[in-house]
Amino acid sequence: MPIIPAVLLSVVAASGLIGCGPTALRPNPVTETRLTDVVPDERASASTQASPRAQPSTYLVLRLKRRRLEMMRDGAAAPLASFPIAIGRAGHETPTGRFQVEEMSEYPDFDQIDPNDRMRVIKRIPPGPENPLGDRWIGFAHGDGWTVGIHGTPHPELLGQAVSGGCIRMRNADVIRIYDTVKLGTPVIVYP
Repeated sequence: MPIIPAVLLSVVAASGLIGCGPTALRPNPVTETRLTDVVPDERASASTQASPRAQPSTYLVLRLKRRRLEMMRDGAAAPLASFPIAIGRAGHETPTGRFQVEEMSEYPDFDQIDPNDRMRVIKRIPPGPENPLGDRWIGFAHGDGWTVGIHGTPHPELLGQAVSGGCIRMRNADVIRIYDTVKLGTPVIVYP
């Protein structure tokens, strides 16, 4: 069955390694979607000067060392909400920098990929309690053969740890709340 990388969301599972993305585990710095390679100072705000009539914008801040995702609003001093997360493990670190939400999916399929032929799906896990992507997918970075996003998990006991293939794992109820708040183009700032 052919894979259409722009449409299908899958997780690579080979030799015990799991990573978010359609065909590869490692980022390609030439083609990735990072908005800038400079990670802003943690004290800096992602907000921009808004006109008095403009509606405040929501954006996401990921603090990898703290294992937290913060939902922020322009002009607000404190997060609207803060959630525990799991992040990329050693060798599959979550990329840092400024990104934006570029794809969103409710109840995504999980595809196990053949390690010898990354275009061949070995097994597809439909939405449900055993799906490693949980109930929502919010893709925010990709490159040649890799994708990183925020998604749910059937294993919330792993939150607070560095266990993923680069993606951000959240409780399903939390990722649904984020999903219902963000839209395509929402800024995502990832601090170390």
